[in-house]
Amino acid sequence: MSAVTDQLDYAPALDRTDLLAPPVVEALRGGDASGVRVAPVDPSAADTAEFCARYGVGLDESANCVVVVGRREGIERYAACVVLATTRADVNGAGRRLLGVRKASFAPMETAVGLTGMEHGGITPVGLPADWLVLVDAAVASSASVIVGSGTRTAKLRLSGADLVALSGGQVVDGLGRPVASAGGGG
Repeated sequence: MSAVTDQLDYAPALDRTDLLAPPVVEALRGGDASGVRVAPVDPSAADTAEFCARYGVGLDESANCVVVVGRREGIERYAACVVLATTRADVNGAGRRLLGVRKASFAPMETAVGLTGMEHGGITPVGLPADWLVLVDAAVASSASVIVGSGTRTAKLRLSGADLVALSGGQVVDGLGRPVASAGGGG
């Protein structure tokens, strides 16, 4: 663990449901949330770069959850891609293939917020709609501790990558996160 514990006041997530979006609370109550912690954050610092700078968290400790959509046979298919903040999601490579569509793109903000019941900038893989794919980069899944959104902009969750996969029903994907320097606009 890094300086995170020095600057954030973590509590067991289910002891602070006021910091969580309702779908996140429901998902945590339906699984083993014993290792999940939550800490309040300034909502103006909820975006990854600002959060990491303000609270002394390394980008390699923080994960981003992006909502992507593709269409096949007239039906929209949604997925969440979870990658470390040091990378970008390979939306039109791995994401597209796993969704089974020709082209995938980021879901419009209003759509993502409406379908998840979570706030923009706080969407997390825990508590997403059951029919969505949750794709978790192998680097996130193997993390001893990773920080993700709480469904709100007012808090962050801290949990192991294994807990994140289990609580989200995620599928571990090698190479979903591409290094930013070589991401080339793929997500």
